[in-house]
Amino acid sequence: MSTALIDPALEAQRQALLDQIADLGDLRPGSLVERFKKCGYPNCKCAQPGAQGHGPQWILTTSVEGKTRSRVIPAHAVETTRAQIAECRRLRQLVADLIAISDQICQARLQADPPDAGKKKPARRSSRPPPRPNSTGCSART
Repeated sequence: MSTALIDPALEAQRQALLDQIADLGDLRPGSLVERFKKCGYPNCKCAQPGAQGHGPQWILTTSVEGKTRSRVIPAHAVETTRAQIAECRRLRQLVADLIAISDQICQARLQADPPDAGKKKPARRSSRPPPRPNSTGCSART
């Protein structure tokens, strides 16, 4: 396979993307939202006009097999979860960039390879199965 027409910069970009993917940390898909809830008790402070409710409660929302899943994230893990979500988004962007670069490299290789017009075609195989030996193990001719 000829690589004469492939830009070395493309190869370097692809390798840099692969290196970045290898250096990724923990990944977590989804989005993190802060939620305040009103409990429903009429004498609670959350029932007062203008009160925002109890909370914050941190909710991680993801989609699993087409269904939305929500998980409560403890307050002490919010920053870690945000970093994991950012790494997941970074991975998606790196993969999109890698696919684009690889497509360019594949196209360059396709254009660099000469057509197969001068090569000899392989012999066609018969569609008939080979003859089977008879029950004695000898060929049909005697």
